[in-house]
Amino acid sequence: MKILPIAILLSSSAFLYYGMECLLSQKMKDEFARFGLKNQRVLTAYLQLAGGLGLIIGYFFSPALLFVAAAGLTLLMLLGFAVRIKIKDSAAESIPSLVLALVNLFIAVSYYQQLTAL
Repeated sequence: MKILPIAILLSSSAFLYYGMECLLSQKMKDEFARFGLKNQRVLTAYLQLAGGLGLIIGYFFSPALLFVAAAGLTLLMLLGFAVRIKIKDSAAESIPSLVLALVNLFIAVSYYQQLTAL
């Protein structure tokens, strides 16, 4: 069993779900207000959706697109983790963004190695 396709499937599913949640959910609107990022909610949602789609499309058609999507999602989640630390959220609230950052870092590094080996 290869772990990379599973990581891609899990990450893309999570970001497609949370991207839609950011756009449509009142809870996410309230969370972004709590973060002090009310004006960045829609941009964040579109970046999550684009990243999730980029992982899926890249997996089937373009390793370079997959690398860019994974790298972008890594950065997005590191920023999300930093925001949670800044506003003093609990570890339970903060750790998921760090885990998603690390999963996407793993994907990005794996695909970078594939791209540079060509």
